Amino acid sequence: MIKAVRGTRDLLPPETALWNFVEGVVRDVFRAYNFQEIRTPIFEETELFARGVGEETDIVSKEMYTWFDRGDDPESILKWAWWGQYGVKYSSVEGRISSNGQFAFVAHADDETTIVAPKIAPGFSTVIALRDIRSRWVAEHGLPMPKLAIAVPFSNANSLSIQNDVEIIPTRMPHEYERPQSITLRPENTAGVVRAYIEHKLWDRGLNKLYYIGPQFRRERPQKGRYRQFYQIGAEIIGPATAGSESPARDAELLEMLATLLNRLGITEWTLELNSIGSPSDRASFNEALRKALEPVVANMCADCQRRAVTNPLRVLDCKVPADQPIIEKLPRITQFLSDASRTHFGAVCEILSKVGVPFTLNDRLVRGLDYYTRTAFEFTHGTLGAQNAILGGGRYDGLSEALGGPAAPGIGFAIGEDRLVMSLKAETSAEASARAPIVYIAPLGAGMNAEAAQLARELRHDEKLTQSGPVELGDENFRLKKSFETADKLGARYALIVGENEVKSGSFALKNLKTGQQFSVARADLAQKILEQP
Repeated sequence: MIKAVRGTRDLLPPETALWNFVEGVVRDVFRAYNFQEIRTPIFEETELFARGVGEETDIVSKEMYTWFDRGDDPESILKWAWWGQYGVKYSSVEGRISSNGQFAFVAHADDETTIVAPKIAPGFSTVIALRDIRSRWVAEHGLPMPKLAIAVPFSNANSLSIQNDVEIIPTRMPHEYERPQSITLRPENTAGVVRAYIEHKLWDRGLNKLYYIGPQFRRERPQKGRYRQFYQIGAEIIGPATAGSESPARDAELLEMLATLLNRLGITEWTLELNSIGSPSDRASFNEALRKALEPVVANMCADCQRRAVTNPLRVLDCKVPADQPIIEKLPRITQFLSDASRTHFGAVCEILSKVGVPFTLNDRLVRGLDYYTRTAFEFTHGTLGAQNAILGGGRYDGLSEALGGPAAPGIGFAIGEDRLVMSLKAETSAEASARAPIVYIAPLGAGMNAEAAQLARELRHDEKLTQSGPVELGDENFRLKKSFETADKLGARYALIVGENEVKSGSFALKNLKTGQQFSVARADLAQKILEQP
């Protein structure tokens, strides 16, 4: 039997009713705040996430689903690279795929073996891929330890800066060489929204408040509320500074909207944690202080923290390993490095939130996991989710548009993990969402009654007031009356409407209240009104 792939799941009724309820409330709230929907592709060029999210983040270096758009079999890629006729010569070459989906070659010569990657994917991700393939190759074949190399055209060789254990091989590429396109399933949606903002010049259309609902993809360890295909609800305020997108008022407006949304969904026991991670220059000073503070202690921390201490020290603060927390607690704090401008901006955000009555908690250890964040950072948490208790998070990203080749466009946004949001809903919200059981079950009774029942169902389904109270379900003439009643009861229908030959001739139908057992005879023209009048 073929089952769903690990880390994915089927959303089935009645749970999908709850999802539809959530998304309906989301659309209503966002509409009230003048946000408009955007739908971007679920896959983008890999470079978008490498530049936007950050090559050294866990997402880009370990979790993305990435492939080459054409000829992704090793033989085809070997033809593109033109090994043997151009560049370095080896006696044999075999293709290997890394665990994060990138491609490289294990090239064998008489005196050495080199793992070589064409410069297709982003630099840091390529290094991660090379090291991964080397470790697996050594485990499979043993020593000698292969060298690592990246092949690039001669014209680009001097401009490439790579880690010190990787060699650069300048390679002659033929004129007809066509670079294969590296494609990635989107692991998050902010970069895609900003890409669309730049590509379509949305600032010219006055579009600066956008929201999305859709699936994202990350290859991480599945756990409660976390899947490899997961769903996010997000919104972005982005635009020229002249349009007010840089104002702390936009930060506060977004946070107040989220408080309204959670309350309307019935999630009332939430906590808003707030911090400022400063401007890029503030973070540079903070990162340097973190590096120095980590040097004597990082050897005692987890493997992820040891790597992050080199590549992105700020991410050490996001570590959840219990044994590392006493060390993290003694590290410098971002509040010590904020500039006056950053302090003023953050103070204004807090002042507005206090004025509108949105409670918050300051948390100077709160950071966001993606490189593009600046200044305001926030998370909403909920106690029912356990240790991993974040429902949603976000922050300001004032330099992301420029990093992607666009104009200056300060922005702030958030993403809600919809899977975890649904888990957080209270029982009464779930009951409200699943209250879409059929209001009436039409039971054809006897041969030839399917057509009559279908006609009657069409009339009732076209009554807007009736269908707002619940759907109309249609039975089958082959069912005995007892089975029709049992089916209606199983579906949770409020009424059963009997359509038999006598009823059709008289124009009056038997309507039975399945909860009380009462039965009425109702004229065809009065059916919808009578159903709505009944308790």
